[in-house]
Amino acid sequence: MAITAAQVKELREMTGAGMMDAKKALTETDGDIEAAVDWLRTKGLAKAAKKSGRVAAEGLVAVAVDGGQGVAVEVNSETDFVAKNADFQQMVQSFATAALAVDDVDALKNAEIDGKSVDATLTDKIALIGENMTLRRMAKISGDQVVSYVHNAAAPGMGKIGVLVALKGQNEEFGRQVAMHIAAANPASLGEADLDPALVERERTVLTEQARESGKPENIIENMIKGRMKKYLSEVTLLGQAFVINPDLTVEAAATEAGVEVLGFVRLEVGEGIEKQTEDFAAEVAKAAQG
Repeated sequence: MAITAAQVKELREMTGAGMMDAKKALTETDGDIEAAVDWLRTKGLAKAAKKSGRVAAEGLVAVAVDGGQGVAVEVNSETDFVAKNADFQQMVQSFATAALAVDDVDALKNAEIDGKSVDATLTDKIALIGENMTLRRMAKISGDQVVSYVHNAAAPGMGKIGVLVALKGQNEEFGRQVAMHIAAANPASLGEADLDPALVERERTVLTEQARESGKPENIIENMIKGRMKKYLSEVTLLGQAFVINPDLTVEAAATEAGVEVLGFVRLEVGEGIEKQTEDFAAEVAKAAQG
């Protein structure tokens, strides 16, 4: 199939690979972007196997905690200007408080605040401010203690990243340290058992191909794969990561020292996973100049 310049550009932005390498990877994988990323990684040509971090939404994540339960809610707006609006912030916080009493985002939309549903409240705010807004998602967690942290706070309890940590036992200071760690490290799961099996298998396949590229004997290759998978799991699981407060300990070991167990976590980031539509201004000007 024909490989387009847009596909090459996207792959280069995702991996940092050179133009010809990106084009070859797409050709080898029939234009499959994800497969092309893996192909580049196998050849050692991808500088970073990650998707573009550009997002299509502004807004806020608000957190609320009540005893042993906590909730995080994301409300999106078109511009960051609206996210700084006091009325918008008050609405988002009221949504988070209401979310403590429901189980999912659909139930939250039907929950009442001052005699009006959350959905209707949002519609009224859209009409008042004149900008589209969406109640995108919420996540709940529970434990003996739930500790929250907000990164890039716009107001108390809300900001660009909201984190909740559920503990077995009580240690608020340690819980907050772990929440800050999660905000920075963005682990994929709590532990190995919680990882998406497809993600693990994909990584194993890439590491296997990388090891075989070395040309070493099969028994050595097997040990290489085991070692690299162990390193991978330590990097993407919260309990296996080196604790930012004390890198000599894993988060799991640090929790043991603190006398608690980390049961789970929630991390919501504004606009996470939404692609942003961007305009190529130079191309637009050139097109206009051509009449």
